[in-house]
Amino acid sequence: MNLPPSLRALHFYNFRLYFSGQAISLIGTWMQRIAVSWLVFNITHSAFMLGLVGFAGQIPVLLLSPYAGAYVDRHSRYRTLLFTQIASMIQAGILAFMVMTSHYNITGIILLSVLLGIINAFDTPSRQSFMIVLVQSREDLPNAIALNSSMVTLARLLGPAAAGILLSSFGEGICFLINFLSFFAVIGSLLLMKIKIPERKKQEEDIWKGLQEGYSYLKSHLGLRSAILLMALTSLLVMPYSTLYPIYAQTIFNLLSVALINKSANCMAF
Repeated sequence: MNLPPSLRALHFYNFRLYFSGQAISLIGTWMQRIAVSWLVFNITHSAFMLGLVGFAGQIPVLLLSPYAGAYVDRHSRYRTLLFTQIASMIQAGILAFMVMTSHYNITGIILLSVLLGIINAFDTPSRQSFMIVLVQSREDLPNAIALNSSMVTLARLLGPAAAGILLSSFGEGICFLINFLSFFAVIGSLLLMKIKIPERKKQEEDIWKGLQEGYSYLKSHLGLRSAILLMALTSLLVMPYSTLYPIYAQTIFNLLSVALINKSANCMAF
C-alpha cells in the first residue's frame, strides 16, 4: 500500500482498523451529545438543566480519571477499551429505547449521563495509551497520534452537522439509535485486531499508593502541574460549550429570524 508520509501510520493493520472504527463511532458520539442537549431543552426549556446534565457527564471524568489511569496502567488496555466500548453501546441503546418509546424523563437522562461519564473516565486513558500497542514503530507513533487527533476533530465537525439535519427531520431518537449502531464498527475493529496481549505482572503495590506517588511527582514539577490544571479547567468549563447550543439557537437565531421577518414586512408596506 503506497501512502504519503503524512499517512504512514496507516501501514499498520491494527491502526487502520482502530482508525476506521473510531471515526464512525465518534461521529455517532457527537450526534448523541447534540441530541441530548436538544432533548433536555425540549423537556425543561431551562439553561440550568442543560448545564446540570452537562455537569453530570463531566464530573465523573474529573474525579475518577486519576484512579482510572492507574487502573489502566495495571491492566490490559485492550480489554479495558473493549469493555468501555461495549458499556457505551449499552448506554446509547438504553437512551435510544427510552426516547423512541417515549419513556424518558430528566432524571433518567441525568443518571445515564453520569453512567457515561464513569465509562469515559476509564475509556479515555485506555484509548490514549492503546496507541503504543497499535503502532509497533516508535518513529511512526507521533504520526499515529496526529492522525488520531485529526480524526477526532473531523468527527467533532461532522457529528453535530449530521445531528442537526436528523433532529430537524426525525427527532432525537434516531440520533441515539445511530450512535448505538456506530459502536458495532469500533467493537468489530477491536475484535478483528491481531494483537498478542501480554499478561500483566500482578502489582504488589497498592493502587492508592501509586496515586500518591503520582501526586508527589506533580508537586515537584511546576510545569507539568500547571499544564494538567489548565487542561482540567478547560475540559470542565470551556469545552462543554456545545451543551448550550439549544439556548443559543433560540435566543440568537430565533430572534434574528423574527427581526428579518419584521424588516421584510416593513419593506413591503413601503
